[in-house]
Amino acid sequence: MLLRPVRDSDEDAEAVRFVADAAFAAPHPVPGGGGVRFPGPPPDPGAPLPVPAGPRLHHARHLARTDPDGCRLAEDAAGRPVGVVLSSRREGTWSLSLLAVLPGARGRGVGTELLRRAAAYGRGCLRGIAGGSCHPAAARVQRRAGFELHPTVRLSGTVSLARLPAPDGAVAEGGRGDRDLMDSVDRRLRGGAHGPDHEELLRHCRLLVTDDFTGSGYCYVREGRVETLAATTRRLATRLLTAALGAVGEGRPVLVGGLTAGQQWAVDVGLAAGLELAPAGWLGLRGMRPPSPYIPSETLP
Repeated sequence: MLLRPVRDSDEDAEAVRFVADAAFAAPHPVPGGGGVRFPGPPPDPGAPLPVPAGPRLHHARHLARTDPDGCRLAEDAAGRPVGVVLSSRREGTWSLSLLAVLPGARGRGVGTELLRRAAAYGRGCLRGIAGGSCHPAAARVQRRAGFELHPTVRLSGTVSLARLPAPDGAVAEGGRGDRDLMDSVDRRLRGGAHGPDHEELLRHCRLLVTDDFTGSGYCYVREGRVETLAATTRRLATRLLTAALGAVGEGRPVLVGGLTAGQQWAVDVGLAAGLELAPAGWLGLRGMRPPSPYIPSETLP
């Protein structure tokens, strides 16, 4: 087995997509089996589709550019991809975005070695964050990496705006000029700014921001999915999520995932909009409390 850096190329991005999709679609192994796929559980028939392939390809290339030492492809003797890990460092916060192993390559230590390389890249970071799934092997892997596991739920369904009150304040369209605002909110909630990740998210998402004398916050929305949301108060987070669901539109499918126990404000907004609640796995954290009010990105947590 050969482990090499993920390159910023269409070919490697497609290899990442292939491995992730194959691992994502495979049945969960029995307890004791190897191989995990981050960051989410397989979608049920009534849930919105997973992150489209296009944005995932772009995110893989983005992390290959910004964090080549934290992104590795595992290849077999014939040069075929069998596993992948994507991770990043942002101001002392290490993020594990993806760890996936092909079903046929599980049980051979591929996932363990990929995680070891990614963890070495994050050595020295005081904080860590990783999305997870309901996959039993994923829990073992995250615990071995020193993460505390915090159960999460997701909201999904079609939006009903009839019972949802209007936002309680101004929400504006955001852009690159809001980078300092967003980095400041990130540092307060997760200990490190997303930095260059904001440039990547802005290429593929609609950005909503709010800023008043009580604080500030931002929310990215893409194709019926709340990609990520961060705010300095629950009131502002409620305002942003309400506006985001309004932006999705009446009767349109939507997904809001990665909600830890501290995000009851988001649960209230989602239920008011007619969305349904379901278990979603967990959020892995190391050296930090669950950020709140915060909805992590599935691909760039």
